[in-house]
Amino acid sequence: MQYNSKRKFYFVNIVIVGGGFAGIKTALKLSKQKDISVTLISDKDYFVYYPALYSVATGGSNASSFVPLDDMLAGTDVKLIIDTITYYDPASKLVSSKDKSYSYDTVVFALGVVTTYFGIDGLDKYSYSIKTLAELDSFKRHIHTQLSEDKASERTYVVVGAGPTGVELSASLNDYVTLFQKEHGAHNHKIRIRLIEAAPTVLPKLHPKSSAKVVARLKSLGVHVMAGKMVESQDEHGLTVSGKRIDTHTVIWTSGVTNHPFFKAHSSHFEFAKNGKVIVDEHLMTDSNTYVIADNAATQYSGLAQIAIHDGIYTAKDIVRKLRGKTRPAYTTILPPVVIPVGAHWAVLEWGKVRFAGYAGYLMRKAADFIGYSDILPIGLAFGSWRASERYEEKCPYCETV
Repeated sequence: MQYNSKRKFYFVNIVIVGGGFAGIKTALKLSKQKDISVTLISDKDYFVYYPALYSVATGGSNASSFVPLDDMLAGTDVKLIIDTITYYDPASKLVSSKDKSYSYDTVVFALGVVTTYFGIDGLDKYSYSIKTLAELDSFKRHIHTQLSEDKASERTYVVVGAGPTGVELSASLNDYVTLFQKEHGAHNHKIRIRLIEAAPTVLPKLHPKSSAKVVARLKSLGVHVMAGKMVESQDEHGLTVSGKRIDTHTVIWTSGVTNHPFFKAHSSHFEFAKNGKVIVDEHLMTDSNTYVIADNAATQYSGLAQIAIHDGIYTAKDIVRKLRGKTRPAYTTILPPVVIPVGAHWAVLEWGKVRFAGYAGYLMRKAADFIGYSDILPIGLAFGSWRASERYEEKCPYCETV
């Protein structure tokens, strides 16, 4: 707690580590309190709207998924610091990076999850991912170079992991490659799309009826679904799946995430659930000055964007209530709707016992995306990103050789 000589009162110093949905939402809500100083520390200078990554990977505008944090925090008193926090000392109320330490009265950890390859040989070296700007750039450059230079008669693309991102990507990939070949005069390849899932079916967290509709939709789009199959290894020329070889130079890994390694590195300060997430109390706290929220917390439905926003709102309110000495209701989760697009103008929706698919699902997804953008962006930026989610890049930066 520090004294503000200009405003003539003491203010509480809140440090938020993580610039995703939960961290941004917490910061925006707290910034409205004049006696609270908010510092947001992120290892990236941009926010990632993960639900639209598949669109960017298949030719969509970067604006639909990547927004500068400076733009998001414009007009607020939030102090933005681009740094990577590696050390945490709750006794001294400090978090530190390699070069600098930051003191806090309350710290909020919203670090998100990281990719894991489950120790499968070769995946980390040869597969592609689409979770960051650099990864997306590498993937799209590979696709464009391959299509423009390789004279093979057919191309096989393998997406591993039939969760939402894997389903969305595999459903869009065929149209993207076909459109690229047509518009840029690339060599005409026969396209094969394979979607591999270790579970018995795609989208295993959904109701079997919803999953069955998605499988039928994927097949109609030319996606060969391989459920109940285990990836065993990858090399430069292909993939071994349940003892069988698939020749391919393009494997996109969308499966497998684990809690951020920061928490295991400070395991003396945290307790963990079986899934590796941090056990928190009824206020999402691990001690009297530390919150762990969203993807990092062992709460029901954690891992979804809607839950991250919900957690950010709750955390900001709880911090204010605690500061003001008011009653602090316990955290309660919500049942979020799940809407997953599967190709153009088609999506599956599931919300408790409500389940439907098709064009109506697509409309619901568009509405959900607008709500998602507007939850964390000023209305002008939200509308721009929402419109960009269906806009393809006008210029291909990798097409010089086509």
